[in-house]
Amino acid sequence: MKILALESSATAASVALCEDETLLAQSFQNSGLTHSQTLLPMAQQLLASYGCRVSELDLIAVAAGPGSFTGLRIGVSTAKGLAWAAELPCAGCSTLASMAWNAAGFEGEICAAMDARRKQVYNARFRGVNQQPQRLTPDRAISLEALVAELRGTQAPQLVVGDGAALCYEALREAGIPTQLAPANLRLQSAWGVAREALTLARTGQTVSPNRLVPVYHRLSQAERERLAKEAKQMKD
Repeated sequence: MKILALESSATAASVALCEDETLLAQSFQNSGLTHSQTLLPMAQQLLASYGCRVSELDLIAVAAGPGSFTGLRIGVSTAKGLAWAAELPCAGCSTLASMAWNAAGFEGEICAAMDARRKQVYNARFRGVNQQPQRLTPDRAISLEALVAELRGTQAPQLVVGDGAALCYEALREAGIPTQLAPANLRLQSAWGVAREALTLARTGQTVSPNRLVPVYHRLSQAERERLAKEAKQMKD
């Protein structure tokens, strides 16, 4: 199965072309440019350099959430556009599960984390089993305090990955929880992880048509939170 995977859930953006478990080509950019400027050109250039047309793909995969609201929308919109034009199925992948693939060979537990601001992280925990991440918790938005309380007393080493890894590392270490940071080259989100998670979804019949592909935010946007707070205040007044 030939998969084109897109990752734009945080500051960096990446695109990968894979055939089953094999990485054929990958492009990564952490330039600070908006994903609307970089993601589609990266995908087009990667396919062109490899000599592959969109019509030759079997699946379009994307990190569908959690993550930056704008980044997720750009990634999902790009995936939908590519898939619609070629009449291809899509895989909307958990950003956190995709990150866990980078560390699936670790002997211990994998703590995937993205900075969600307001002293929270988007988080899910996994255990590496036979070079594959086995899920221990659902994707969630959780405070660092609650995550520490959940892991307090554990003896299982925690490997933290993601753009929120440093936040979790400090909090868990201070609580005496055995923790280490993933190597820098494996820490951030990557399109290869998205492709690998997409292959698992495809093999279990969990792909969708482009019109059913949507971002998964796990939390209301700041604008929505402010609107609800304003409405609640008006009701009290």
